[in-house]
Amino acid sequence: MLTSTRLGLPFLSAGQAQKELTHNEALLLLDAAVQACCGAAPANAPPQSPENGLVYLCGNNPTGAWQGRPNSVACHTENGWRFIAPFDGLELFDRDSGRNWRFASGAWSLGIAKASEIQVNGIKVLGAQQPSILNATGGTTVDAQARNTLEQVLSALRAHGIIAQPQ
Repeated sequence: MLTSTRLGLPFLSAGQAQKELTHNEALLLLDAAVQACCGAAPANAPPQSPENGLVYLCGNNPTGAWQGRPNSVACHTENGWRFIAPFDGLELFDRDSGRNWRFASGAWSLGIAKASEIQVNGIKVLGAQQPSILNATGGTTVDAQARNTLEQVLSALRAHGIIAQPQ
């Protein structure tokens, strides 16, 4: 049976008997993949009581009904498990953490957003990391409180990756 490239949706064939079965299977897979919501991190064993409509992420070494489906998206239906093979860029919302799982380069990652710029109301608030800024030193008058405050600000900017760590 021919299938679509990304989601593996089954195609109807000319003269095919019981086309509704193929069509319904494609609808089940679409229902699982479009705006998908998962409830847990990747696991190797299927849940004991799967929730219909919720998808699950298969781990690297799946067992039981998931055997042979590493990293797949698994959806339990009234007629058993359906699987979607992951592809780079596939994303699912994790209802427990409120973050997105993203599949890339053969693995799932949670909550990592990749962007060249972040804007709020059309105003750039975050862009590429800037060069390091050294801590305040020297001078003729040392203001310990001001220097301490500057070091805290620089430390926070470094911790958030906004500026690089000093070399």
